[in-house]
Amino acid sequence: MKMLQFDNQTIWYDEELLTEDPKQVFEPNYWQEKGLVIGSAEGRGTTWFVETEMIPAALRHYRRGGLFGKLVKDSYWFAGWEQTRGVQEFKLLKILRSAGVNVPRPIAAQAVKSGMTYQADLLSEKVPNAKDLVAILQERALPEEIYRKIGKEIRKMHDAQVNHTDLNIHNILLDKDDKVWIIDFDKCFQQSGDEWKQGNLDRLKRSFLKEVGKSGIIWTNEDFEFLLQSMA
Repeated sequence: MKMLQFDNQTIWYDEELLTEDPKQVFEPNYWQEKGLVIGSAEGRGTTWFVETEMIPAALRHYRRGGLFGKLVKDSYWFAGWEQTRGVQEFKLLKILRSAGVNVPRPIAAQAVKSGMTYQADLLSEKVPNAKDLVAILQERALPEEIYRKIGKEIRKMHDAQVNHTDLNIHNILLDKDDKVWIIDFDKCFQQSGDEWKQGNLDRLKRSFLKEVGKSGIIWTNEDFEFLLQSMA
């Protein structure tokens, strides 16, 4: 991981994955002017999908959610460069990949400081030909084998002692080869012990139940049992 530091800005990047100028890649206009925007997704803000020289990537600007996010949209209290959101997620993705978990490759992160606060961005790999579980389960049921794969991937993440604090079915993807991916590790962290792991699974089950009513996904409690059995 390379690092560039200026008066009010620090950039971290993987030089094997990024050949563009690191100082420009966090601006959507940079990609738009080059005609390299290949899509977008709306969440708290817009995630831009772009075509870098090496791999397709997702560019995300960190934004707050909840009621506080309506007042302070994208600023965070500065407690040191290494504590900023982008580099924290960058490093966690590196740890997970080293542990064999299927997560996107981190490409670059930045933090820009203003007074006592900062803003942050992350450029990471866009998983090719993948859909989240909500989109897939709206169209078809998934076989037992896939739920067992999902459970094994979560088990690998837990064995790496990573607490995914927002584990839900929007953050689990399947690609065209039915490979399971886990995404969106903002505010996630390594944690010792095991007692917190059940909380991840409870949250995941609630998201299945929620989307049965909200999105009409095809899913049963038995499907979740297959997932749990594969983690034993």
